[in-house]
Amino acid sequence: MANIVEPVLTAELIQALQEERIVTIATIDFEKGTPNVSAISWVYAMNEASVRFAVDQRSRIVENVRSNGAVTLNVIANESVYSISGKASIQADRMEGVPLKLALVEITIEEVRDVMFYGSKISVEPKYEKTYDARAAAKLDSQVLSAIQAL
Repeated sequence: MANIVEPVLTAELIQALQEERIVTIATIDFEKGTPNVSAISWVYAMNEASVRFAVDQRSRIVENVRSNGAVTLNVIANESVYSISGKASIQADRMEGVPLKLALVEITIEEVRDVMFYGSKISVEPKYEKTYDARAAAKLDSQVLSAIQAL
């Protein structure tokens, strides 16, 4: 059975990408030309056609996007696995209102695929814990998400 392909995010995926979750991103390594996969968490669906995320300015993701904007997000949500592909661009080298030196990246979505293998579903979504002060983590998350939505 062929996987479902959409040109934009569904309402359910928009909602999932407006909640805290772990997402992986594949970029093209600027030095080697090979795939590079990283885990990120400050991700936010702006609308059905664009997703933004924040990463450390020194992240390899930033240089990879500058060299080649082709990216794919991998998201586990709604009992399935999704591959969200598009073109990324750096929207801000340094986000305002955030104490860390973070870059803001926006992806213009070209394709969304449900890539879960046939005859199965995700029964438990991955969870993660922040290993530093919970109050500081909540404050930082709030600052970063506000800055992502503001630009």
